[in-house]
Amino acid sequence: MFLSRMILNPRSRRVQRELANAYELHRSVYAGFGTPLPEEARPLYRVDELPGGGLVLLVQSQVEPDWSALARDPGYLLRPPETKALELAPVAGDVYAFRLRANPTVKKATHEREPVSEPGYLARMRAERAAGKPREGRGPARLGLSREEDQRAWMARQAERHGFELLRLSVAPLGLQRGYSGQGGRRLSHLAVRYDGLLRVRSSEVFGEALAAGIGSAKGFGFGLLSLAPAALASLD
Repeated sequence: MFLSRMILNPRSRRVQRELANAYELHRSVYAGFGTPLPEEARPLYRVDELPGGGLVLLVQSQVEPDWSALARDPGYLLRPPETKALELAPVAGDVYAFRLRANPTVKKATHEREPVSEPGYLARMRAERAAGKPREGRGPARLGLSREEDQRAWMARQAERHGFELLRLSVAPLGLQRGYSGQGGRRLSHLAVRYDGLLRVRSSEVFGEALAAGIGSAKGFGFGLLSLAPAALASLD
């Protein structure tokens, strides 16, 4: 695998457009790989804030990218892109600091609707829209989890499913990520949550698969990249 690190220029109009429209950033990232990729080889990425207000775009990929087009765009990057081979060999019992920007959701049958008078109804409807709830007849809806207790429970389920245990966890809501796709201007809206903490590997094989494939939904729009650092380090940037 490969990990790319690009320092974005927050004053760039292109960067500002991409931050305002998740689909535009998706296009820029995927352009670094030329031809369409099979689903299992699609990159994971996210934008993190740096101390002092800077922005870094992190991209993890199965194939080596070509960022020359981004590097040639005047003012888009503040320094040349950095790409390195990423050799991950987690062992059961290893402890890491981690960061995950995720879109925590659950599936719910479309006919299970609460009365408008139910407390918290409007908030739940906003969360449904944030998760891109499908129309009637399209099967189960994917509902965004807006309450912190539900977001923590979601992360606990991911840990159990993906071969690790949580030793420490902090949850930071990032609001709604919005955008419009190029296919008919379809609206995109995802609930974004940042998870930071400490984890311990339980199954090296299952955990390694999660590192490569990502965690949760909306991976094509900047979610799901699980970043690791030695547990002694406070920063994951």
